Amino acid sequence: MAAVYLYDYKGMKNMNRVLLVDDEAMLLDSLEIILTFNNMEIAGKAHDGNEALELLKNISCDIALVDLNMKGMGGIELIRHMKELYPKIKILVLTTFYDDKNITDAISNGADGYLLKDSGKDAILGAIAQIMGGVTVLDQKVMQRLTSLFAGNMASGGSANTASDMQDGTGEAQDYSKNEIYGEFTLREKEIAGLMVEGLSNKQIADRLYISEGTVKNYISNIYDKTGIHDRVKLVVALKG
Repeated sequence: MAAVYLYDYKGMKNMNRVLLVDDEAMLLDSLEIILTFNNMEIAGKAHDGNEALELLKNISCDIALVDLNMKGMGGIELIRHMKELYPKIKILVLTTFYDDKNITDAISNGADGYLLKDSGKDAILGAIAQIMGGVTVLDQKVMQRLTSLFAGNMASGGSANTASDMQDGTGEAQDYSKNEIYGEFTLREKEIAGLMVEGLSNKQIADRLYISEGTVKNYISNIYDKTGIHDRVKLVVALKG
């Protein structure tokens, strides 16, 4: 399953230092080979959260790929500790689980991305590149679960993580309604926004509309500017609301 939106990882200029955290030795070795052959340096490998924290006392890294279900300290607790102790390190969750609790716990504790282990090599490499560029990356299945969860919160009158809690580029709270948001869009922007809500990636949107991926990115940039929401997850939640 492809991630929600990724760009060409082959264009990365800097060698990122990566920490791998998973209790499956074979997966650790496979990831090490893949990443090493794609201009990345393995800073360390750990089999649980405790081992990862010990490693971080003596090594530096740019991003950590973290499993959630591990013996000893699990991924959620590790994410929380890492964001408190090493806030500059990016964290990509790489797991087989995409239930509501794991997704919300990981993201609320500071995960910068969430992929499933069956995403494939290109999706993982692309996600690392995107996250290092400052963008949150979610697997399509995870995005669908997350937007469904938020939509359910809004329908039940929940106040947390709803469209009315979205913030603009200045950090000020904004009150949005679905009609107000779509009312500012051109016909093409409405079309692209609808496909974003469906969970399609930029490439999938481009293929569906027979336009270039760069053109899709330009339209999405316009949508960000018009809504004042510059985070894809928050935007999709607001659009779906």
